[in-house]
Amino acid sequence: MKHLVLLLLLVSSSLCNGNTTCLGTSTTMAVCQLDTCALLSEVAAMREKLSATSQTQSTVQQNLSAMMQKMATMEANLQSYKSQVEELSKKNQALEVQLNALAGKSTPKIAFAVALGASLGPVSQDTTVKYPKIFSNINSNYNSATGIFTAPIRGVYYFTYTMYNNNYGQANSILALMKNNELIVATWDTVGNDFHDSATNGAVLQLEPGDAVYVRLSANRQIYDDANCYNTFRGFLLFTL
Repeated sequence: MKHLVLLLLLVSSSLCNGNTTCLGTSTTMAVCQLDTCALLSEVAAMREKLSATSQTQSTVQQNLSAMMQKMATMEANLQSYKSQVEELSKKNQALEVQLNALAGKSTPKIAFAVALGASLGPVSQDTTVKYPKIFSNINSNYNSATGIFTAPIRGVYYFTYTMYNNNYGQANSILALMKNNELIVATWDTVGNDFHDSATNGAVLQLEPGDAVYVRLSANRQIYDDANCYNTFRGFLLFTL
């Protein structure tokens, strides 16, 4: 910029010297001053324009840098989102595999509900109660001829039974829920001067294939029943293992 101003001053001086030969001294000085002022004004205007242009370029550069930073941040976020999507996709695939496995693994439906329907006892020895009246026997795992439920698969099952005694002054009732030869739970009605005694009990059991579950009436005991089916035995599979 300084070099440009000096150049313009030299040009102005040269013009003034050229005019000296044609004009008087005072006239020449006036013309030179006017030309110099005009040139200086133009130089100042150009300088302002250059300064404004420089500021504009600086602003543009700053905006460009800010945009580049934003783009870099957006790209980093995009990569992060991409990684998250890939991770979710992997988890979704794993869940889909598990769902397909569960869909392919058919869990059998196992349930039964039976009743006695007639009195039993007194019996001379411990006796498995055979419930002949069948309300339901899904998957046919209860055998009415033996009174035994046989587990077909490994799993957790729920069993419950009811006991009823309406025999005043006669032998009392003792029933027990049995797993193979193991007594699980029991109910007991003692001899007394009352009628219409009932009780119920049950248990959640983990069974292996072939395990037997049944209700046992103790020796010298009895239970009362009729068409109202007071004595019942029920069970069903909760879930497999």
